[in-house]
Amino acid sequence: MMPRHVAIIMDGNGRWAKARDLSRSEGHKAGTEAAKAIVEKSRELGIKHLTLYTFSKENWARPKDEIAQLFNLLTVFLKKELLNLCEQDIRLKVLGELSDFPFGVKQVVAHTIKKTQHCSSMTLNLALNYSGRDELVRACKKLISSGLREDQITQKAISENLYTAGQPDPDLIIRTSGEQRLSNYLLFQAAYSELYFTDVYWPDFTPDELEKALADFTKRQRRFGKTGDQL
Repeated sequence: MMPRHVAIIMDGNGRWAKARDLSRSEGHKAGTEAAKAIVEKSRELGIKHLTLYTFSKENWARPKDEIAQLFNLLTVFLKKELLNLCEQDIRLKVLGELSDFPFGVKQVVAHTIKKTQHCSSMTLNLALNYSGRDELVRACKKLISSGLREDQITQKAISENLYTAGQPDPDLIIRTSGEQRLSNYLLFQAAYSELYFTDVYWPDFTPDELEKALADFTKRQRRFGKTGDQL
Protein backbone atom coordinates (compact mmCIF):
# COMPACT_ATOMS: atom_id res chain seq x y z
CA MET A 1 0.00 0.00 0.00
CA MET A 2 1.28 3.47 -0.91
CA PRO A 3 1.96 5.64 2.14
CA ARG A 4 -0.30 8.65 2.47
CA HIS A 5 2.47 10.79 3.94
CA VAL A 6 6.21 10.55 3.31
CA ALA A 7 8.67 12.76 5.19
CA ILE A 8 12.30 13.10 4.17
CA ILE A 9 15.39 14.33 6.00
CA MET A 10 17.46 15.53 3.05
CA ASP A 11 20.98 14.96 4.36
CA GLY A 12 24.41 14.85 2.74
CA ASN A 13 24.63 17.82 0.35
CA GLY A 14 27.94 18.97 1.86
CA ARG A 15 29.52 15.54 1.89
CA TRP A 16 28.35 14.92 -1.68
CA ALA A 17 30.10 18.11 -2.75
CA LYS A 18 33.26 17.37 -0.76
CA ALA A 19 33.59 13.94 -2.37
CA ARG A 20 33.57 15.69 -5.77
CA ASP A 21 35.88 18.54 -4.73
CA LEU A 22 33.02 21.03 -5.12
CA SER A 23 31.81 23.83 -2.88
CA ARG A 24 29.05 23.24 -0.34
CA SER A 25 26.88 25.66 -2.33
CA GLU A 26 27.18 23.34 -5.34
CA GLY A 27 26.03 20.50 -3.11
CA HIS A 28 22.98 22.47 -1.98
CA LYS A 29 22.20 23.38 -5.58
CA ALA A 30 22.33 19.72 -6.58
CA GLY A 31 20.14 18.93 -3.58
CA THR A 32 17.52 21.38 -4.83
CA GLU A 33 17.38 19.58 -8.17
CA ALA A 34 16.98 16.26 -6.34
CA ALA A 35 14.09 17.74 -4.33
CA LYS A 36 12.32 18.86 -7.50
CA ALA A 37 12.54 15.35 -8.98
CA ILE A 38 11.25 13.73 -5.78
CA VAL A 39 8.29 16.12 -5.56
CA GLU A 40 7.31 15.31 -9.13
CA LYS A 41 7.73 11.56 -8.62
CA SER A 42 5.71 11.62 -5.40
CA ARG A 43 2.88 13.42 -7.19
CA GLU A 44 3.04 10.86 -10.00
CA LEU A 45 2.88 7.96 -7.52
CA GLY A 46 -0.16 9.39 -5.76
CA ILE A 47 1.48 10.28 -2.44
CA LYS A 48 -0.88 12.84 -0.91
CA HIS A 49 1.51 14.47 1.57
CA LEU A 50 5.26 15.01 1.21
CA THR A 51 7.30 16.78 3.88
CA LEU A 52 10.87 17.89 3.22
CA TYR A 53 13.15 18.94 6.10
CA THR A 54 14.54 22.07 4.48
CA PHE A 55 16.01 24.26 7.24
CA SER A 56 16.04 23.50 10.96
CA LYS A 57 16.38 25.98 13.81
CA GLU A 58 19.76 24.39 14.51
CA ASN A 59 20.91 25.32 10.98
CA TRP A 60 21.27 28.95 12.05
CA ALA A 61 24.60 27.89 13.58
CA ARG A 62 26.04 27.33 10.09
CA PRO A 63 28.29 29.93 8.39
CA LYS A 64 26.36 33.04 7.36
CA ASP A 65 27.36 32.76 3.70
CA GLU A 66 26.03 29.20 3.56
CA ILE A 67 22.74 30.28 5.13
CA ALA A 68 22.44 33.09 2.58
CA GLN A 69 23.04 30.58 -0.21
CA LEU A 70 20.32 28.30 1.17
CA PHE A 71 17.85 31.19 1.28
CA ASN A 72 18.74 32.16 -2.27
CA LEU A 73 18.22 28.61 -3.52
CA LEU A 74 14.87 28.45 -1.75
CA THR A 75 13.58 31.66 -3.29
CA VAL A 76 14.84 30.74 -6.77
CA PHE A 77 13.28 27.28 -6.46
CA LEU A 78 9.87 28.64 -5.43
CA LYS A 79 9.84 31.35 -8.11
CA LYS A 80 10.77 28.83 -10.81
CA GLU A 81 8.43 26.10 -9.59
CA LEU A 82 5.30 28.13 -8.81
CA LEU A 83 3.69 27.49 -12.19
CA ASN A 84 4.71 23.83 -12.04
CA LEU A 85 3.17 23.44 -8.58
CA CYS A 86 -0.07 24.98 -9.78
CA GLU A 87 -0.16 22.84 -12.93
CA GLN A 88 0.40 19.70 -10.85
CA ASP A 89 -2.23 20.83 -8.33
CA ILE A 90 0.29 20.78 -5.47
CA ARG A 91 -0.39 22.88 -2.38
CA LEU A 92 2.57 24.37 -0.50
CA LYS A 93 2.56 24.60 3.29
CA VAL A 94 5.33 25.63 5.67
CA LEU A 95 6.08 23.94 8.97
CA GLY A 96 8.02 26.33 11.18
CA GLU A 97 8.48 29.97 12.14
CA LEU A 98 8.97 32.27 9.17
CA SER A 99 9.33 35.41 11.27
CA ASP A 100 13.12 35.01 11.54
CA PHE A 101 13.68 34.89 7.78
CA PRO A 102 14.71 37.88 5.65
CA PHE A 103 11.78 39.88 4.24
CA GLY A 104 12.41 38.77 0.66
CA VAL A 105 12.32 35.09 1.59
CA LYS A 106 9.12 35.52 3.61
CA GLN A 107 7.52 37.39 0.72
CA VAL A 108 8.26 34.67 -1.84
CA VAL A 109 7.15 31.89 0.49
CA ALA A 110 3.92 33.69 1.40
CA HIS A 111 3.17 34.37 -2.28
CA THR A 112 3.66 30.71 -3.20
CA ILE A 113 1.45 29.55 -0.32
CA LYS A 114 -1.31 31.94 -1.40
CA LYS A 115 -1.16 30.94 -5.07
CA THR A 116 -1.34 27.21 -4.30
CA GLN A 117 -3.80 27.29 -1.39
CA HIS A 118 -6.65 25.77 -3.42
CA CYS A 119 -4.56 22.95 -4.91
CA SER A 120 -5.62 19.55 -3.62
CA SER A 121 -3.88 16.66 -5.39
CA MET A 122 -0.86 16.76 -3.07
CA THR A 123 0.40 18.82 -0.14
CA LEU A 124 4.09 19.70 -0.12
CA ASN A 125 5.27 20.68 3.35
CA LEU A 126 8.58 22.49 3.67
CA ALA A 127 9.95 22.39 7.22
CA LEU A 128 11.56 25.84 7.48
CA ASN A 129 13.10 27.19 10.67
CA TYR A 130 11.59 24.07 12.18
CA SER A 131 12.14 22.33 15.53
CA GLY A 132 10.09 19.38 16.69
CA ARG A 133 10.53 20.31 20.35
CA ASP A 134 9.59 23.95 19.73
CA GLU A 135 6.54 22.78 17.80
CA LEU A 136 5.34 20.88 20.88
CA VAL A 137 5.98 23.88 23.16
CA ARG A 138 4.07 26.09 20.71
CA ALA A 139 1.13 23.66 20.68
CA CYS A 140 1.01 23.53 24.49
CA LYS A 141 1.05 27.33 24.73
CA LYS A 142 -1.85 27.53 22.28
CA LEU A 143 -3.84 25.03 24.33
CA ILE A 144 -3.20 26.97 27.55
CA SER A 145 -4.07 30.32 25.98
CA SER A 146 -7.33 28.86 24.63
CA GLY A 147 -8.39 28.13 28.21
CA LEU A 148 -8.57 24.34 28.03
CA ARG A 149 -8.86 22.45 31.28
CA GLU A 150 -6.30 19.79 32.18
CA ASP A 151 -8.70 16.97 31.28
CA GLN A 152 -9.23 18.53 27.84
CA ILE A 153 -5.55 18.40 26.91
CA THR A 154 -5.42 15.18 24.90
CA GLN A 155 -3.25 13.74 22.16
CA LYS A 156 -5.94 14.80 19.67
CA ALA A 157 -5.92 18.35 21.02
CA ILE A 158 -2.15 18.55 20.73
CA SER A 159 -2.22 17.13 17.21
CA GLU A 160 -4.77 19.74 16.16
CA ASN A 161 -2.39 22.50 17.24
CA LEU A 162 0.72 21.27 15.42
CA TYR A 163 1.91 22.69 12.12
CA THR A 164 0.66 19.49 10.46
CA ALA A 165 -2.90 19.86 11.79
CA GLY A 166 -5.38 18.26 9.40
CA GLN A 167 -2.76 16.03 7.79
CA PRO A 168 -2.04 12.36 8.57
CA ASP A 169 1.11 11.51 10.50
CA PRO A 170 4.01 10.35 8.31
CA ASP A 171 3.74 6.69 7.39
CA LEU A 172 7.36 6.68 6.27
CA ILE A 173 10.33 8.85 7.25
CA ILE A 174 13.38 8.62 4.99
CA ARG A 175 16.84 9.87 5.93
CA THR A 176 19.68 9.98 3.44
CA SER A 177 23.49 9.99 3.84
CA GLY A 178 23.82 7.16 6.37
CA GLU A 179 22.83 9.06 9.52
CA GLN A 180 20.31 7.22 11.67
CA ARG A 181 18.47 9.72 13.85
CA LEU A 182 15.43 12.01 13.66
CA SER A 183 17.30 15.24 14.48
CA ASN A 184 14.35 16.98 16.15
CA TYR A 185 12.07 16.23 13.19
CA LEU A 186 8.32 15.63 13.57
CA LEU A 187 8.82 14.15 17.03
CA PHE A 188 5.13 13.89 17.96
CA GLN A 189 4.01 12.84 14.48
CA ALA A 190 6.72 10.17 14.12
CA ALA A 191 5.44 7.98 16.97
CA TYR A 192 4.45 5.14 14.63
CA SER A 193 6.29 6.11 11.45
CA GLU A 194 8.34 3.50 9.65
CA LEU A 195 11.96 4.62 9.35
CA TYR A 196 14.14 4.09 6.29
CA PHE A 197 17.84 4.94 6.29
CA THR A 198 20.06 4.93 3.22
CA ASP A 199 23.76 5.70 2.71
CA VAL A 200 22.93 7.60 -0.49
CA TYR A 201 23.66 11.32 -0.25
CA TRP A 202 20.65 13.50 -0.91
CA PRO A 203 21.77 14.85 -4.34
CA ASP A 204 21.98 11.22 -5.52
CA PHE A 205 18.57 10.30 -4.10
CA THR A 206 16.76 9.81 -7.39
CA PRO A 207 13.15 8.78 -8.03
CA ASP A 208 14.49 5.21 -8.36
CA GLU A 209 15.87 5.48 -4.82
CA LEU A 210 12.47 6.69 -3.65
CA GLU A 211 10.85 3.66 -5.21
CA LYS A 212 13.34 1.42 -3.38
CA ALA A 213 12.29 3.01 -0.08
CA LEU A 214 8.62 2.57 -0.94
CA ALA A 215 9.18 -1.07 -1.91
CA ASP A 216 10.82 -1.66 1.46
CA PHE A 217 7.89 0.06 3.18
CA THR A 218 5.33 -2.22 1.52
CA LYS A 219 7.07 -5.30 2.99
CA ARG A 220 6.66 -4.08 6.56
CA GLN A 221 3.85 -5.09 8.88
CA ARG A 222 2.50 -2.09 10.77
CA ARG A 223 0.89 -3.44 13.93
CA PHE A 224 0.30 -0.26 16.00
CA GLY A 225 0.55 -2.24 19.25
CA LYS A 226 -1.41 -5.27 18.06
CA THR A 227 -0.03 -8.75 17.40
CA GLY A 228 0.53 -9.99 13.88
CA ASP A 229 -2.32 -12.47 14.29
CA GLN A 230 -4.77 -9.67 14.99
CA LEU A 231 -4.15 -7.99 11.66
